[in-house]
Amino acid sequence: MAIPGYRGAVRPKHRLRSLIVISIVVVATVFAGNWAWNTAKHYGLVGPIQVPSQYRALVLDAAQRCPAISPEILAAQLVNESHWDPKATSPAGAQGIAQFMPDVWNQVGIDANDDGRVNIWDPEDAIPSAAEFNCLNRKLVKGVSGNRLKNTLAAYNAGHGAVRKYDGIPPYPETENYVTAIIEDSKNISW
Repeated sequence: MAIPGYRGAVRPKHRLRSLIVISIVVVATVFAGNWAWNTAKHYGLVGPIQVPSQYRALVLDAAQRCPAISPEILAAQLVNESHWDPKATSPAGAQGIAQFMPDVWNQVGIDANDDGRVNIWDPEDAIPSAAEFNCLNRKLVKGVSGNRLKNTLAAYNAGHGAVRKYDGIPPYPETENYVTAIIEDSKNISW
């Protein structure tokens, strides 16, 4: 039996099958969209960027080591560096939650938790070390043209020598994007 109004004949049981398939696709799309949204929120891609509960006090305390850099900026740095992963390793060799290069760590890493070890993989050492490194970089880029906070962040990423060489943020796309991302992400930090 053909249904009027269609090009060609569609049988009622084929129509029922089509409705079932469409319903399955709609339900699957809703579940996939919900999963994608929650995943994007978890990684700080949409909505507020949540500071994980185990790091909140640590970030707030560490930020006091360098009052010129807000806790929100420090938290945004950590999100951009490692997405809060204390075991993160970059292709370039940066390590830990604050993504220090081993040579830099050997110069600026501190034993902030007083356990007798200066451990790049320990957030209790790495996060305060990042805060102190920000203060050091802030001093090293003093007098450089441009925004001092942005120059400080660029120095964390590309080194203070590059910031001084270019008299501001170096023209490296990675560093330019890094600075912009941290400034923008700092506006969306949620404690």
